[in-house]
Amino acid sequence: MHVVLREVHDSDLPVFFRQMNDPESLRMAAFTPKDPADRDAFDAHWAKVRAGGDVLRTILADGDVVGSAAVYGEPGEREVTYWVDRAYWGQGIATAALRALLAEVPERPLYARAAADNTGSRRVLAKCGFRQTATARGYAPARGEEIDEVVLTLQG
Repeated sequence: MHVVLREVHDSDLPVFFRQMNDPESLRMAAFTPKDPADRDAFDAHWAKVRAGGDVLRTILADGDVVGSAAVYGEPGEREVTYWVDRAYWGQGIATAALRALLAEVPERPLYARAAADNTGSRRVLAKCGFRQTATARGYAPARGEEIDEVVLTLQG
């Protein structure tokens, strides 16, 4: 599968909204918006981040929009995030997309967070050079409770 990143287009947003409302994906991601089905909040969030200095990309696999990837936050504390449609899990797309994003954003260190039990995401981050540097507990809206999370760091 050929994976590329490109700028986010307005036409990507309805696809992202649909992808981010898959119950299994939400549970795995855990740290999600309070109400993922709130389209107004989703649109407001995307309008805000697209107007800011974050690096936002659409993930394409063989030309299809399959997710998003981003680097966001303040310099020295910037984090990576990504979301891949569940129909495409297990095909190496998240790893290829994250590698492309990291090549585009040379700044280091970069950080990532994942639910401690999200082995798929933790594996993607490890393949891309991230190493676990801390653990934390946080409220996971998609699970309705506090859960363990890991903090990972990519050094220069």
